[in-house]
Amino acid sequence: MATLRRRNIDFTKGSIYWNLLLFALPIMAGELLQDLYHSTDSLVLGNFVGESALAAVSVCSSLTNLLVGFCNGMSVGSTVVVSKAFGSGDRQRLSKSVCYTYSFAILVGLGLSVLGFIFAPLLVRISNVNAEVYVEALTYFRIYICGLIFTIVYNNAAGILRGMGDIQTPFYILLVSCSMNMVLDVLFCAIFKWGIAGVAFATILSQMVSVAISYYVLTRKLGFTCLDFKGTLTKGKKTIAEMLDVGVAAGFQASIISFSNLFVWRYINRFSTSVVAGVGVAQRVEKFVALPNAAFGTAVTTYVGQNLGANDIARAKKGLKSGLILAISISLTLIAIVYPGARFLASFFNRSEEVLLTATKMMHMIMPFYFINATRQVLMGVMRANKRSKATMILTLSGMVVTRQIYLAIFMGLHSNIETVFVGYPVGWVSSLIYTLIYWVVIRKKIWEKN
Repeated sequence: MATLRRRNIDFTKGSIYWNLLLFALPIMAGELLQDLYHSTDSLVLGNFVGESALAAVSVCSSLTNLLVGFCNGMSVGSTVVVSKAFGSGDRQRLSKSVCYTYSFAILVGLGLSVLGFIFAPLLVRISNVNAEVYVEALTYFRIYICGLIFTIVYNNAAGILRGMGDIQTPFYILLVSCSMNMVLDVLFCAIFKWGIAGVAFATILSQMVSVAISYYVLTRKLGFTCLDFKGTLTKGKKTIAEMLDVGVAAGFQASIISFSNLFVWRYINRFSTSVVAGVGVAQRVEKFVALPNAAFGTAVTTYVGQNLGANDIARAKKGLKSGLILAISISLTLIAIVYPGARFLASFFNRSEEVLLTATKMMHMIMPFYFINATRQVLMGVMRANKRSKATMILTLSGMVVTRQIYLAIFMGLHSNIETVFVGYPVGWVSSLIYTLIYWVVIRKKIWEKN
């Protein structure tokens, strides 16, 4: 256990700002690589296939996020469980936490891959995709879903490693798989001419490699195999229940938001293929501005989780202020850098004038509000570590799903243009933050009580 502590970031001691930054930066770099992962698909399709393929993969982004988002939320549960076990200093508790959460992720991933493949046509139709891109969208989505298990297992492994304070290894694994995905995208799409199916196969193969590497790292780091399906189903109920207590709420939050985005895409898909492609391009670019959001949310969750495991409540409380300052500062810096170059960045994906106009307009309208998400994610990171995941789910859904859908239903009836859809994004973010702040004021004195 002492060896693990020396190798990883121990949030129970040392500089709070420095440790949070050291922890969050590799996560941000990893998020950057994941964004490049999907942005490469759009880059290759937009330049070597055409607008319809670019529009199809843009529509599928909400569909894939629907399932992947749920299991990414589950990985937050693994991070909390493992971080507390790591903070306690009990190696036996740590080993069981790792085995049970990893094995459970495989079972969940297998089940969701099968269900996703079966219900793929229904999910694609829900988004009201244009007839001219339906076949390509369904092709991409079904191939992608077959490899969903690899995405889920890798993200869970990354969550386990982060729970132990290891943020370098997930970054290096992503670096390898992202590089591989870029090469395979060009090979399959530009050279072999496999079209949209090529980028889907490239993603699956790259994720398989990331799973193999992460499993090898975990077994070497801990000195034992991470697979224990029998133990997970018979002895791991308490650990899985704790993981689900945090993970299901975070997972449903992410997946329901993605499900809500499908209905947002129903509005977007009323417009031309070029406009749909432009929205997809804008979403690829503006994701880079969102890098600090999840990174510092995860960092604060792990920080608070480790200090709760060590029963150091006073130190746990200090992570909130530090996390907010760091997350908001970096978010505003990225906005200032990316905003002026929005059109230039969009041009890498496609050169159509309508695509560029749509992408630039969307980025200029929603990008200035991204620091709001940074604030919300840090607050929710603290709440999740304090077993308030269900509350964070309700607060997020109230703003980003209910309030946004009400806004769109009303104002799209009055002004049916793409700008009205764009405004819906900050409407959801702002309202969600307001609800979160109100809840925080009400429970802030109770939230730091020992669990």
